[in-house]
Amino acid sequence: MIDVDPERFDELVGDALDLIPAELARHMDNVAVFVEAGSRRGGLLGLYEGVPLTERDHGYGGHGHLPLPDRITIYREPILAICESEDDVVHQVTVTVVHEVAHHFGISDERLDELGWA
Repeated sequence: MIDVDPERFDELVGDALDLIPAELARHMDNVAVFVEAGSRRGGLLGLYEGVPLTERDHGYGGHGHLPLPDRITIYREPILAICESEDDVVHQVTVTVVHEVAHHFGISDERLDELGWA
């Protein structure tokens, strides 16, 4: 396990988000990204909570109301627990951020595994 201070870890999450191509990032206008120490569900590195874009219909956020933002949470301590170097942390944060963002776009765990992003 390696220790990376919370501020540096936040930077790594921001760097991973910056890797998302602009044409995709523009579809994330109602997504909030958080970093938390750990998950109550245990073992999770990240979590997407929301309605994937592929499952939204014309009634989503109906009556002119913007729905609550989708939420992506990246869990710092579980990621650090499986990493041995800062390079490992950079890689795992990137994989985790891409994985959770992909869920926002409706990409399943199975497909992410096929693509090497599980």
